[in-house]
Amino acid sequence: MRATAAPEEGNKVRLTVEIDETEMDEALDDVMKRLSREVRVPGFRPGKVPRKVLESRMGGAAALRGEAIREALPEFYSRAVDETEVDPIDQPDIDVTSGEESGPVSFEAVVLVRPTVAIPGYGGLVVTLPSLEVTDDEIDAQVDRLRATSGELVEVSRPIQTGDQVTIDIRGTRPDDDDDTDVTDVTDVTDVTDVTDVTDDTDLTADDYLYEVGSDNVVPGLDDHLVGMKAGGTVTFDSEIEALGQTVSFGVAVKDVKELQLPDADDAWAAEASEFATFEELRADIAERLRQRRIVEAQLALQQKTVEALTELVTEEIPEQLVLEELRERIHDLNHRLEGQGMSLGQFLGVTGRTEEEFLEELRAGALQSVKADLALRALVEVEAIEIDAEELAEELAAMGTRLDMDADQVRDQLERAGRLAAVRSDRRKAKAMRWLMDSVELVDENGTPVSRDDLKVNQGEEDSE
Repeated sequence: MRATAAPEEGNKVRLTVEIDETEMDEALDDVMKRLSREVRVPGFRPGKVPRKVLESRMGGAAALRGEAIREALPEFYSRAVDETEVDPIDQPDIDVTSGEESGPVSFEAVVLVRPTVAIPGYGGLVVTLPSLEVTDDEIDAQVDRLRATSGELVEVSRPIQTGDQVTIDIRGTRPDDDDDTDVTDVTDVTDVTDVTDVTDDTDLTADDYLYEVGSDNVVPGLDDHLVGMKAGGTVTFDSEIEALGQTVSFGVAVKDVKELQLPDADDAWAAEASEFATFEELRADIAERLRQRRIVEAQLALQQKTVEALTELVTEEIPEQLVLEELRERIHDLNHRLEGQGMSLGQFLGVTGRTEEEFLEELRAGALQSVKADLALRALVEVEAIEIDAEELAEELAAMGTRLDMDADQVRDQLERAGRLAAVRSDRRKAKAMRWLMDSVELVDENGTPVSRDDLKVNQGEEDSE
């Protein structure tokens, strides 16, 4: 078999394939053997039906040859794709041009291929990372969170402030309620935890409910009305409850107000709350842990933002087939994960508050960016002539074998038979290109100050302790 490839308009390639007569004869013999086993002819055992009888049953020698050509074309097309190293992304349009009756067979296949995109300026990319600096305010906030674990709630008589713990009675009345009870009468009500998720009147009430002011997890607008009130005070207000799709009138009575009093940030507290003898040692440890966390966040941001910067260089129109294929894979993966959680896609959409159209549009946007990133990395592989040697491929196959509980030779054999070995090489080359690019981009922080890659190294001892 001989195959050549020539570019066509519209990002297509025309494959011209010539199949030798001997290869066609082998394909015809294979069809004969299969039909001899499958066709039931009186007087002949399966597998023993003569060729002339089969030809008669199939409509003549030409019909039998046509059947052989149809069965053989997919394999010859696949071999032609491998031989010419084209990268099809759609099904081909195949036209047999000669040999339908006798002799060598020729056919042409026109197929849409993966486009090659331009990435102008990839050598001068600048990536902005989050700052590695840890401020005193951030350290103090972490210290206060640790102090809060040892804090004590103390009742106060002052007006309510954000962060206070208040005990309240709350009652909600919907416009269609038959009950004429005044909303300021909030006694004798049923205990609930979240009156934003409501289905009936009992869900709109709570008695002796302990609430942290500022948490905004009960009724929209409640925090705004509580701040400034004192114990014994009452307030009424209207709030739009999304679960009901209507406005509800609420009455709230404040029974008591408590604030969380924190222990003094001193050596005695530090020794009791941690493994450190002094407060300064504890504070220094908190500062270092926050810095190590910042470094990890910056490392993750480096890869993501590098891909984003490279993707922004792609301006060509992306074939819809690639986007749809990526979209199908994402939907399949999501459905698989949801099934594992016992949830349907409809339930998932209900929880997230999105319509099917909104969700699909969001998924499609992500699929498009993913395809652009893939094409951009493929382009980088080509322009930088990034290759993997036999040792690198062997390492990848060994790693795959470990995951699949197979040896590397078995993995290679299966990949070759499935025509997937080239894809593995391509993925490894793209990963290598990604590492090269991450080592090449210019790094700055949010203020435009250069960031050294040495500063992005996590302290190994700290990493292990995490």
